[in-house]
Amino acid sequence: MFAMAHSGVGPAGKRKEIYKYIAPWPLYSMNWSVRPDKRFRLALGSFVEEYNNKVQIVSLDEDNSEFTAKSTFDHPYPTTKIMWIPDSKGVFPDLLATSGDYLRVWRAGEPDTRLECVLNNNKNSDFCAPLTSFDWNEVDPNLVGTSSIDTTCTIWGLETGQILGRVNLVSGHVKTQLIAHDKEVYDIAFSRAGGGRDMFASVGADGSVRMFDLRHLEHSTIIYEDPTHTPLLRLAWNKQDPNYLATIAMDACEVIILDVRVPCTPVARLNNHRACVNGIAWAPHSSCHICTAGDDHQALIWDIQQMPRAIEDPILAYTAAEGEVNQIQWGATQPDWIAICYNKSLEILRV
Repeated sequence: MFAMAHSGVGPAGKRKEIYKYIAPWPLYSMNWSVRPDKRFRLALGSFVEEYNNKVQIVSLDEDNSEFTAKSTFDHPYPTTKIMWIPDSKGVFPDLLATSGDYLRVWRAGEPDTRLECVLNNNKNSDFCAPLTSFDWNEVDPNLVGTSSIDTTCTIWGLETGQILGRVNLVSGHVKTQLIAHDKEVYDIAFSRAGGGRDMFASVGADGSVRMFDLRHLEHSTIIYEDPTHTPLLRLAWNKQDPNYLATIAMDACEVIILDVRVPCTPVARLNNHRACVNGIAWAPHSSCHICTAGDDHQALIWDIQQMPRAIEDPILAYTAAEGEVNQIQWGATQPDWIAICYNKSLEILRV
């Protein structure tokens, strides 16, 4: 549970504020399910430094307050990201995707989750350029963008076939591939600007944030460049105001907030973490709240309303994680809950 940042005292109440699940292996990737009929369901990816890894789907039984594993399946190499299809109405098949050596799309089942397709953009089958991340477009769930260490981003078109009762396999094709950066690309995210379908940004080892428009791929916009060319590892768009995005640099204790209307100058820096920041998650329901997590065993919630005045301190802090927090996700359909991972543990925290 989050406490006021300096009191150390949480509100007294009967409701349970925190649920914990301990997986059989160290965890890295994690994502909340979006479907309205699957509350408190998450997918978890193992982080084992060998070929054989696992993905597990867990769900909270609200009657007995326990997480249980609903499906566990093999995955080659650790997943760099896991994401459920952004289908808040429940009209598409129950799909999730993973990135690693390739992009894979899976159909969730209990207990058997089925591999639907493997999307590989390398014409030369001997060569594999691992994927660092991907994003699934919320406005058009048939679009997925991937980022790779080979300097490119690829936009995939998925065919999922929404006709009820038709058991058809999911397939995909390359819509476009572009050289996005001068070095490895580490993250990609679609923006909600301009209809939410065509704009996306990427970050990478060259230390820049670049913005692209699928309708005009002949040029890109550099939104920010790290002054020392430190690699940028993550980016996240504000869920309510598409002018703002956050990024983190490698080994940095701060999060940089950017305004696309004022390129190249951070509009805020959030720097209360005492060790490197690993994850950022904007509130799904508010334009002025963001949560950050890091190696200092903390998850911090910030209110950025007063930008461009300096944001000195977070408004809430969770400091009871028993390890370096390597993943944070704010539930899109459950905005009262934030999920974190550290070591073998998943925790969901009531905000």
